[in-house]
Amino acid sequence: MTGLRAGLCIGLTALLALVGAARAEPWTLTVDERNGLPAVALGGAPAVTSDFVFWGGNWAWADLATSLRVVAPFDYAVTGKNQVLGFDLAERIHRLSGTQLVFQFDLDARRTLSDVIGGGMSFRFDLEAGAKLGEPELLPDNSGWAWGPRGGTRMEMRFDPPMAAVVFERGAKSEIRAYFYQGEVPQGLQRHVATILLSGDFAIRPTIAERYGPDDSTTWQAGLLFDRNIAPWNAAPVDLSFLNTPERPAGKHGFVRAVNGALAFADGTPARFWGTNIAAYTLFGTTRDNVCRQARRLSQLGFNLVRLHHHDSYWVSPNIFGPETVSDTKTLNPSMLEKLDWWVKCLKDEGIYVWLDLHVQRGLKRGDDIDAFDEISKARPGAELKGFNYVNPSIAEAMQRFDDAYVNHLNPYTQLRYKDDPAIVAMLLTNENDLTKHFGNGLLPIANVPWHSARYMREAELFAAKYRLPSDRVWRSWEFGPAKLLLNELESRFDTDMIRHLRAQGVEVPLVTTSSWGDDPLSSLPALTTGDMVDVHSYGALGELEKNPNYAANLVDWIAAAHVVDKPLSVTEWNVSPFPTADRHAIPLYVAGSASLQGWDALMQFAYADSPLNDRGVPSNWQAFNDPALLATLPAAALLYRRHDVQEAKTVYVFAPTKGQLFGQLISPATSAALRTAAEKGKLLIAMPATSELPWLAASKPPPDATIVTDPGQRLLDPEASEAVSDTGELRRNWETGIFTIDTPRTQAAMGWIGGQSLRLADVGLEINTRNATVAVQSLDDKPIREASALLISLGARSVPSSGSQLPFRSEPVIGALTIRAKNGLRLFRRLGAGSDEREIPVSYEGGEYHIELDRGIATYWLTLK
Repeated sequence: MTGLRAGLCIGLTALLALVGAARAEPWTLTVDERNGLPAVALGGAPAVTSDFVFWGGNWAWADLATSLRVVAPFDYAVTGKNQVLGFDLAERIHRLSGTQLVFQFDLDARRTLSDVIGGGMSFRFDLEAGAKLGEPELLPDNSGWAWGPRGGTRMEMRFDPPMAAVVFERGAKSEIRAYFYQGEVPQGLQRHVATILLSGDFAIRPTIAERYGPDDSTTWQAGLLFDRNIAPWNAAPVDLSFLNTPERPAGKHGFVRAVNGALAFADGTPARFWGTNIAAYTLFGTTRDNVCRQARRLSQLGFNLVRLHHHDSYWVSPNIFGPETVSDTKTLNPSMLEKLDWWVKCLKDEGIYVWLDLHVQRGLKRGDDIDAFDEISKARPGAELKGFNYVNPSIAEAMQRFDDAYVNHLNPYTQLRYKDDPAIVAMLLTNENDLTKHFGNGLLPIANVPWHSARYMREAELFAAKYRLPSDRVWRSWEFGPAKLLLNELESRFDTDMIRHLRAQGVEVPLVTTSSWGDDPLSSLPALTTGDMVDVHSYGALGELEKNPNYAANLVDWIAAAHVVDKPLSVTEWNVSPFPTADRHAIPLYVAGSASLQGWDALMQFAYADSPLNDRGVPSNWQAFNDPALLATLPAAALLYRRHDVQEAKTVYVFAPTKGQLFGQLISPATSAALRTAAEKGKLLIAMPATSELPWLAASKPPPDATIVTDPGQRLLDPEASEAVSDTGELRRNWETGIFTIDTPRTQAAMGWIGGQSLRLADVGLEINTRNATVAVQSLDDKPIREASALLISLGARSVPSSGSQLPFRSEPVIGALTIRAKNGLRLFRRLGAGSDEREIPVSYEGGEYHIELDRGIATYWLTLK
C-alpha cells in the first residue's frame, strides 16, 4: 500500500488547498456553475440564488445561454450569447482574498435596440433561513446591495460603474434585480465590475468541478451495465433474489395491515418493503418477455415492492383509457389493462409486491360529464382535476367510477381481482394533490374558476359560522391560521368518502390519501392521517450529506418530519436531482440506513423506468435501470434495509405542537431546527393535537418513554457540532467532511468525500483516492462480516452519459485500497458486466485481513469474496 498512500497524500494536499481547513462557519459563497453568478448557502441550504434575466419588448423572455470554465482554482471564465437582444457576454471571475470575489462582465452588443425591457441579474434571498441577517438593503445610486448588519456577518456586492438600476422586485425584499440595460441595449462594449466583500462567518468555497478535480470522463469505463459484448441489458450485476425466495409468490402471508404504527401481514409476519417505481410508457410499451425478465432483474436487485405509476396520466398515450383521442375516461381499455395484469403477475411470481395508485395525473374529458368542465379545461381537450375534486362532487363521482372498475378488475393471469389480491399492498387515492399547500389557491376568486370558487367560498362561510371563526380569514388559503383548518377539513371529508366507498367495494389493504410533498409544512399532515398510512415524497440535490442540520434540511429530514405517531410511513418517491447528480451513488445507502434507524415501513425509489424497457434506453433521472451510479448501491441498500442490519433508534423524540402552532405558523424541516436535529440523534415522530374544529383528528398518544419537544426552534445538537452519531452508534454523518458511515456487524460502508481519508470501521479499512465515492462491504449469508462465507463489495462514484446524453454511461473508477477482516480461504471475484461470467482477482490475506487493491483494471462496481 505504500505507493497508494503516497498518492493519497498528494490528492489530500491538493484538496485541502482548495477547501481549506475544517471550520464551523455555516455561511458559504460559491460561484454557480450554471451561470457564473454568486450562490450563497447556510449550512448547505440555498440562501441566495442568482440568475441572468433579460427581456425584449413587452416582457418577452430573452434567454442568455452561458457556459463556465474553470481556468485555475477560484478563477473562472464564462461565455454567453443572447440571441434576442443581440449581445455576447464574456465574464471573468477571480478571488482576490478569502473575503473578496471579483466579477468582470463584458457585454458586447452588435446593434442598438430600443423599446426593450433590458435586464441583468436577479438575486433571490431566503429571508427565513437568513433571518439573523435581516433584510437586504440597496446601496446608494445603483451602486449595489448588501445583506447583513455592519460589523457582523455581512455580504456586499458593489458595482463599478453603477448599474442602470438596482431595485427590489415589486418592492419585495426577497428579490433584487440589477440591470445592465434598461429600456434599450446600446451598440458596443459595456463593462461592469462587481466586487463581493464578505465579513463575519462567510467563507468562499470552490465549485463542485474544483472539488472533484480535473478528470477526463472519456477515459472512464464505458458500459458497466449495458455493453452488447459483455453485459446483457436485462441482466443484473448482483443477485439478491434469495431475499424474495420465501415470498414466492407474493401474497402468501395474506393482506398487509396497518397495526400499531407499523405494517404487518394478516398472519402476523412483519412487513418491510424496499421498492421502486415503474411508470408511464414502461407499463404499456415493454414487451411481454421483457416484463418477465425485468421482474426477475428487479428481484435480483433486491426490490420486493413496485409501484405502478402514471398509468392514467394525460401525457402518456396510450394510457389505461387507450389513445389520447378517446372522448372520455369512463371506460378502461382492455388491452392496456392486460399489460398491467401481466406486470402484476410477473412481479408476483418473483415475490415482489405491488402498490397501486388510483389517480395520478388524469386528464378529464368533456365526455366525463364534469360540472363546470369549461372553466377548468381552459379550452383544452382535457382538464386537470387536482384541487377541484375537493369541491366538485361530479369529479369525485368520476374518480369513484374509475376506482370501482379498477379494483374490481379480474386479472386473468392471477384469477384474482385487484381488491382480492394480497400481493397488492396498498392503494393511493390521489397523487400529489393537497389543498393545504399546493392547490388551495386554485379555488380562490382570483383564480378565474367562478363555479368552483363559489363552492369553496360557501364551504368557508359555513365552516366559519359553525366554529365561530373569523369569516374574513377562513377562506385565505395562503395564510396560516383558520384557513389551514378549513383546508384540512375539506381534504379529510373527501378522503373519508373515497375510503368508505372503497371499503364498500371490498378493498382490504391500507388506503393512503395523498402525499406530503413539495416542501409541505406540518399543517398539511392532519388530513393525511385520515388514511391508514402517511406517505411522503422527498427529492434532494447535490451535497445532501454536507447539509448541517442546525441550519439546513436534507431529503431525510423531510421524510422524517412526516412520520406521525401510530401511523406507518411510506415513501413512494425519493431521489436526487438534477440529473446526473454527481454524488447520487451515496444516496441509496444513506436513505436505507436512515430509514432503518427511523423505523420507516416502505420506501420506493423514483424511478426504475418510465420508458419502454429495452436495450435502447436513454439516460434520465427517472431511469435507474440503466444508471451505474444508482445501481452501484441500490442492491446494497436493499440488503441492509430488508435484513434490518441497522438497528432502530433507542431514543424517540416526539414533536408535539399545540393547535395554535400546527395550524398558525409555518413549521417544516426548512424552518425547524428541532425536526432536523432530532432526526439525526434518534427516531422522530410527530404528534397531532386534539382540534375542536376537526373532530376526526384524534390527539396522538406518544410512546411513554419518548422525549417530548414543543419548541420548533430547539436544537438537539451543539450548534458548533460537525457531526452526528445515531444513538445506536451505527450511523455517523460528518457534514463538514461530507462523509456518512454505517458500521454494523453485517454492513459496513463509507460514502461521500472519502478520498484522501484513512477510515476504519469494525472490520473494514479504507484508503480511497477517488475524491467522492461509496464503498460498502456486506455479508451475504446473514453472519457477521468477520465470520461470513460470502461477502458483497459494492463500489460507486460518478457516472455520466456519453456525449449527447446517450448510452453508454461512463463510470469513474473507485481507486484505492481496502482491507477486510474475514475468515481465511475466500476468493475475490468480479463481474466484467451485468450478467457476465465472474473473473477471479488475486488477493492477499495477512494478519486475518484481505488486502484489496482497487484500480482502473477492476472495471466494475461489484465484487464478491466467497
